[in-house]
Amino acid sequence: MKKFNEELYLKEMYSDGYFPNFLVDKIKDLLADIVNFLETGERDIDKIQEKFDSMTDKINDLQDEFWDNESEIETVARDSIGETVGCILEHFGIGDYDVEEAIRNRDW
Repeated sequence: MKKFNEELYLKEMYSDGYFPNFLVDKIKDLLADIVNFLETGERDIDKIQEKFDSMTDKINDLQDEFWDNESEIETVARDSIGETVGCILEHFGIGDYDVEEAIRNRDW
């Protein structure tokens, strides 16, 4: 299988100076962990959802860091994360799985 395109990670967040790159990198690393997990060939949707829940909880935990840096996980960030998750699901052939369900634990 072709590697996931690095350029698809959080494009909108990286192009918007409102979001500190070092914090966007932390979200990217969490998304990359999902990609690495899916590259193992895992297709059990319960296990995949468990990984997405864990990732989303960790993103939730970053909110204070964003606030401390005069930023926040808001509409642009939410859309960018959701779009990246959608690209990941599509890339690994699970594009029929709902993005909103994948990031259901979000509080942003």
